[in-house]
Amino acid sequence: MQNPHVVAVIPARYGSSRFEGKPLALIEGRPMVEWVARRVAQSARIARVVVAVDDPRVAEACAAAGLDYVMTRSDHGTSTERLNEVAGMIPADLYIVVNGDEPLIEPAMVEQVIPDTWPEDRPFVANLTCKMSAPPEVVDPSNIKVVWGPSGNAVFFSRSPIPYPKSSLAFDYYKHIGVLSYNRAALEFFASTPRGPVEAVEDINELRFLENGIPLKMIVVEPGLGLSVDTPKDLERVRQIVRAQGVTAPGVA
Repeated sequence: MQNPHVVAVIPARYGSSRFEGKPLALIEGRPMVEWVARRVAQSARIARVVVAVDDPRVAEACAAAGLDYVMTRSDHGTSTERLNEVAGMIPADLYIVVNGDEPLIEPAMVEQVIPDTWPEDRPFVANLTCKMSAPPEVVDPSNIKVVWGPSGNAVFFSRSPIPYPKSSLAFDYYKHIGVLSYNRAALEFFASTPRGPVEAVEDINELRFLENGIPLKMIVVEPGLGLSVDTPKDLERVRQIVRAQGVTAPGVA
């Protein structure tokens, strides 16, 4: 496909059981959602970056920062469902979702989930993954572990360490990164298909595709500066990195 129109969507949900109001958490005086949006917008391969909000307070912060945003329903169960709502409003050839809790995400990393070609007549999904470097990461259930086969397609996702090291400890464990690409067919499939039993137990969106026999391409990237902010403790670690390395939000003087 020549010159595909790629739209990146950043879900920015206000409510969170572990960190309410997370998109508005300040990093050097700027809300976290602004950091994510501005870093993703540095990519020349992405035509438009849109923040998908569900709360007027996040909408106000986006407007104040000059970010492109749309208001979405507040009752979505997953970020993928929210992305599908946005896709119904904004046409594109490919949609990229970047979790709104990655304030130091690297644009070059995001670009790696954009393939040169993809099918238009059936669902297409791709997901970034990187190797974990320490045992605590492997046993942390907030890190979604993934294994894939020779084709590069995911075999399974789990919050438990997979595979189980019964015969050997010499294995590299990989985790899912919250950067995925979908064509419209994949989003429509996800939104119209109920949760399967495995997805319901693990609470991992990507399992909806695997339980229904839809391939999900895994793309290995090197761990970058990025750090998912799941808790206030994670936020403080990001603030320390920003101060120590002099990182600034792109486009901000």
